[in-house]
Amino acid sequence: MIAFIFADLRRFWGGAVAIIVLLALSVALSSVVTLQERAVRLGTARASDKFDLVIGAAGSDTQLTLSSVFLQPSPLPLISGAMLDKLSKDTRVAFAAPIGFGDSAMGFPIVGTTTDLISALSLELEEGKLFSRLGEAVIGSAVDLDVGGRVSPMHGTVEAGGHAHTEIRYQISGRMAPTGTAWDRAILVPMRTVWQLHGMEAHEEHDHSEHADTPHDHDHEIDVDAPLDEVFDAKSPGIPAILVKPKTIADAYRLRQEYRSENTLAVFPAEVLTRLYSTLGDARSLLLGIAVGTQIIVVFALLLVAIMHIGARKRQIGALRAFGAPVRSIIAIVWGELFLLLLLGIFLGLAIGYAVAHAITSWLTATTAVRMPVEFAMNDVWLIAGFIAVAAVVSLVPALLALRVSAATALRS
Repeated sequence: MIAFIFADLRRFWGGAVAIIVLLALSVALSSVVTLQERAVRLGTARASDKFDLVIGAAGSDTQLTLSSVFLQPSPLPLISGAMLDKLSKDTRVAFAAPIGFGDSAMGFPIVGTTTDLISALSLELEEGKLFSRLGEAVIGSAVDLDVGGRVSPMHGTVEAGGHAHTEIRYQISGRMAPTGTAWDRAILVPMRTVWQLHGMEAHEEHDHSEHADTPHDHDHEIDVDAPLDEVFDAKSPGIPAILVKPKTIADAYRLRQEYRSENTLAVFPAEVLTRLYSTLGDARSLLLGIAVGTQIIVVFALLLVAIMHIGARKRQIGALRAFGAPVRSIIAIVWGELFLLLLLGIFLGLAIGYAVAHAITSWLTATTAVRMPVEFAMNDVWLIAGFIAVAAVVSLVPALLALRVSAATALRS
């Protein structure tokens, strides 16, 4: 029987290939949607795990999260330096690290921060040491520069028409171990250097509503060999955001409640992402609906093709029945041919979907440095089992139709 099925498929190999490809493309569409949505959700969730609490000026909590955790370029209103001093002295805080944006180098964002944050992101450096002077920098694992080399910062980006800071070249002192976050593509420098580079000395008064990436348009001389100073006071300049490491979970909730006010905003990045996931889930449902609709259309098209194929093989089926072939054997042959084709289409579609999702994720990871795992879950196993069950039932339709024609009628046709 199996030999008969394969021999028959070899005779009609063109139609068999068409059925497999049609079904594979429809299954691949739903697979890509499911795998890609899961990869983005898991990758961003894991990336946000290293950031407990973010405090900034009142505004959009989504933008604050995207800018501080995922380093998406966007002007943020400045928060008072006195807030950093207050948080640093708070007994509920393990450390409070300022972050400053606005500069870039070779397409990588330059972020002003402290060694505490670098140590929290990367417990041990992959190479070199933490910066200890104002003119030093630590690079992320995905930054294509060498430890010991130098890099010139640019205010803004080339695309935005930024200008180079000619008075300083950072010397790279170390490289972080991979973190799986957007900070793998960042160049981290002392926060005080960023302030000085943009003329934001501690004694100056600043309008806290001005944007972080445009405090001043002129550069200032910097003593690049000056020792690192990470002791901040109430006179410190404004900053876009503060990454806070609370000592306990209870402290985290108390701090968030305390700093959610008219002037400040405190967010849990994971909480903000959960809200974004709900929106992403709605889009996923829509795309899955389109994919399922496509699969239904494909299944009906395949049924039509199968029925026409059975019609063209009436004489062959009639001959088998005339020679005394059991009914179950004829059903098995007709059902087996179509089911085999559908099964091949399903698994080929899953393979194509996985390959496409993996390619998209690789591109996203190279762009954002956020590791996004492409992996099947138990829900997918049930979905695949559902596909196979539907294929088994659909394949019965032409098999049962083939028995409705008598042997004599089939031979005369």
